[in-house]
Amino acid sequence: MIHVLFWPTLASALAILIASWVERRFSSFSFYSMSMASTVIAWSIIHVNYDIRIILAICLLPIFASVLFFNKKRVWTVCLMQMIGYVIVLCDPAYRLYLSSFDMVSIPAFLIVGTYVAQLIVISGVEVLDDLQASMLAKQDLIVRNAIMSKQSKTDGLTNLYNQSSFKDYYEKAFEYANNGMSLHLALIDIDNFKSINDTYGHRVGDVILERVSLVIQENVTSSDIAARYGGEEFALLMFEQSFEQAYTLVEQIRKKIARLVHPELEGAYITVSVGLQSYSPNLSKDKLFEEVDACLYTAKRTGKNKTVTSLDLSLTVEENN
Repeated sequence: MIHVLFWPTLASALAILIASWVERRFSSFSFYSMSMASTVIAWSIIHVNYDIRIILAICLLPIFASVLFFNKKRVWTVCLMQMIGYVIVLCDPAYRLYLSSFDMVSIPAFLIVGTYVAQLIVISGVEVLDDLQASMLAKQDLIVRNAIMSKQSKTDGLTNLYNQSSFKDYYEKAFEYANNGMSLHLALIDIDNFKSINDTYGHRVGDVILERVSLVIQENVTSSDIAARYGGEEFALLMFEQSFEQAYTLVEQIRKKIARLVHPELEGAYITVSVGLQSYSPNLSKDKLFEEVDACLYTAKRTGKNKTVTSLDLSLTVEENN
């Protein structure tokens, strides 16, 4: 009972406890502590049951367990531990007498062959992992490229705002949401006298002005708003989740900030924008809403520029004319 049960059980239990302690305190050495514990357990079982020939195969379990780490050096390290375990067990005269000369040589050979097979598995596994990693990297690269291409197809290259095509898609969806009760405001912003800027200072300066104006728009709209370069020097803005007064305040803020911008390229001259603003109404179609906002913008241009004209202003003008 002492030699067959107590001491082997005690050695195995101590090996497991030490391995657990090392894993908690020194995690970087956990592989070696677990491998050492499995070696102690394997050779304790072999030593107790050495009269069972097949029991020797247990010493291969730690070797094949090390395959899970996909590291050839670790596989051979565990093989070395098994060799040391074998040498320690050989110190028992009874076990030594049980082995023949052939057994003395065949056991180390058995360990080396088993380790070689485990190493082949590791090499194959590493190749599979490399192929999977390459496949994943290629897939990630494709996803990134598709995302970039998708963004490029939706945005204007100069201003980084949405382009006209994207705006029309969003406008279509926004109008559907508005029909279901969501607030929606549409604004058109146009740079005043932009043609004369291009004619006087060149298109390069015109592009710089467009970039600055778009930057002011981006800095002032909320995360739920959609801003787009609708064409040339004209910008379109969809505003959600706010009242008409808040939408008016936002576009006026944009207009005033643009009017205060300093442009060294224009030799001290300032630029201004005109704005047309209209809210969604159930009696307006998608096209009619856009036409009315465009009419507001036209009125702002015709009546002095650098101002925001809304549908309310147009109504007052019509009443005064009547």
